[in-house]
Amino acid sequence: MTLLASGTHPSVPSWWGVAASVLLVVVTVAVVVREQLGLGREVLVACVRAIVQLVAVGALLGVLFTHTGLPGSLLWVAGMVAVGARVAGSRGRGVPRSTWVAAVAITAGVAATLGLLVAAQVIDAQPRVVVPVGGMVVSAATRGTSVVLLRIAEESVTARRQIEARLALGLPSALAFAPHRRTALRTALVTDIDQVKTVGLISLPGAMTGLLLAGVDPLTAIRYQVVVMYMLLSAVAVAGVVASRLASSRLFDDGQRLLEPVA
Repeated sequence: MTLLASGTHPSVPSWWGVAASVLLVVVTVAVVVREQLGLGREVLVACVRAIVQLVAVGALLGVLFTHTGLPGSLLWVAGMVAVGARVAGSRGRGVPRSTWVAAVAITAGVAATLGLLVAAQVIDAQPRVVVPVGGMVVSAATRGTSVVLLRIAEESVTARRQIEARLALGLPSALAFAPHRRTALRTALVTDIDQVKTVGLISLPGAMTGLLLAGVDPLTAIRYQVVVMYMLLSAVAVAGVVASRLASSRLFDDGQRLLEPVA
């Protein structure tokens, strides 16, 4: 990546450019007010929070990259996993200990994908690589886990009669709930599968776009994007299957009876 003497890249907006982009927020607020959507305050709060959070994270990452090295980067990724587990766990209301289930699932997704690529030296084990790539993996695993827990919680209520009918026929709890577990996992995966199908035809993914803006050769950017794309798909698959199996097992007591929904 070639940088200017001032430390900026020609493709990166200056702070004046960032200030000018505030006009886009004004446009959004104008639309919200004009259409009487009642979201003006939320838009302003969200935009202010976004820039404050990003500036704070940028400052922290500067310290992280300079002073803490790989251990600090892994600790940062662990923090992202904790936040992701809380977010995904909130979607699984009705599943006992859903936050714990989400934490285990997201950790498995991150370890199986990011860990494999680092161990195989496909990506560098440097803070500047581990943190942003880890963030993408945690985000994908969180998204997949959220969908799985949400669907399993819903299926345990809406399909209760079918599940109990299978239990009455003598099926073990795992088999009685298996069709609903597969439905949850399929729902979590289908969006990412569709993104893989259409990549490059509808849009250029974020990692590739960032590298192109940084001046990287397109074929080099494509190689990196392929690795990232497969990594994210695998993260969703691993996190989703772990979440689905753990969550579905917690819906039944020791006597193979379906528990009452947890508020």
